[in-house]
Amino acid sequence: FRIMAGKVKWVTDIEKSVLINNFEKRGWIQVAENEDWNFYWMSVQTIRNVFSVETGYRLSDDQIVNHFPNHYELTRKDLMVKNIKRYRKELEKEGSPLAEKDENGKYIYLDFVPVTFMLPADYNLFVEEFRKNPSSTWIMKPCGKAQGKGIFLINKLSQIKKWSRDSKTSSFVSQSSKEAYVISLYINNPLLIGGKKFDLRLYVLVSTYRPLRCYMYKLGFCRFCTVKYTPSTSELDNMFVHLTNVAIQKHGDDYNHIHGGKWTVSNLRLYLESTRGKEVTNKLFDEIHWIIVQSLKAVAPVMNNDKHCFECYGYDIIIDDKLKPWLIEV
Repeated sequence: FRIMAGKVKWVTDIEKSVLINNFEKRGWIQVAENEDWNFYWMSVQTIRNVFSVETGYRLSDDQIVNHFPNHYELTRKDLMVKNIKRYRKELEKEGSPLAEKDENGKYIYLDFVPVTFMLPADYNLFVEEFRKNPSSTWIMKPCGKAQGKGIFLINKLSQIKKWSRDSKTSSFVSQSSKEAYVISLYINNPLLIGGKKFDLRLYVLVSTYRPLRCYMYKLGFCRFCTVKYTPSTSELDNMFVHLTNVAIQKHGDDYNHIHGGKWTVSNLRLYLESTRGKEVTNKLFDEIHWIIVQSLKAVAPVMNNDKHCFECYGYDIIIDDKLKPWLIEV
């Protein structure tokens, strides 16, 4: 953008100090949204208005915004899984070696999201899968919520029976985001550090989907649980054991307000290199980067690749005790 040479005029409707401090540090000029702006850091709601058929308006060549019009294809839990499943099928049709399966019919390379079903829509498929492995634990998440809200773990079909009743009586329930849940096989063998479960939050900037161009932010971090991990079913209700979301952990008695239960990715790397060796650590991070690219390729065909848009995604990755990375959500 040629405007970047001069002073960028910016607007935001999210009063976050991290945004405002950064824009001001660059000497950019804040303007009101009805003025002439180059850069608008928008909430999701505002993006909807900008790109909606009724209220939408044309952006000029020197204007950029921080979301793609249908970013939710990647950031909604149910749509991300749907797009990855579609991507696998397409690669299979093409006879791509990436879609290779083992003798049990499991993807060798593309098995990077836990087995997931939409509820209530896929209830019967879920039951079938549950019965294959009745000792498994599953995690239920509402599709449209963040920060660990509304999440719970189950290990008995009875805990989910009410869902089946809903799904029989009304097919439209699954359409409304209020009621739609995803249920995923819970990774119950996470890699533990100091006995605690953690996940990785990595930031990825996408400047264009076609051609795909993405950048990995160096300063990712690990988020730790405050309570030691146990796969024991008696602790299924204890979210301090299972969920790494800071929104949840900060209420725990053992939460550390100085480091917030976080490590930098470079610390994790050092720790793994010293405990597991350099080679497997490098392999792990290569796999994580590969997963990120594959997930972006999975949504690229459906993404409205508007030239005025970019997006910074937060990737949540869990590493299991075999050092296999799993994409949990974006």
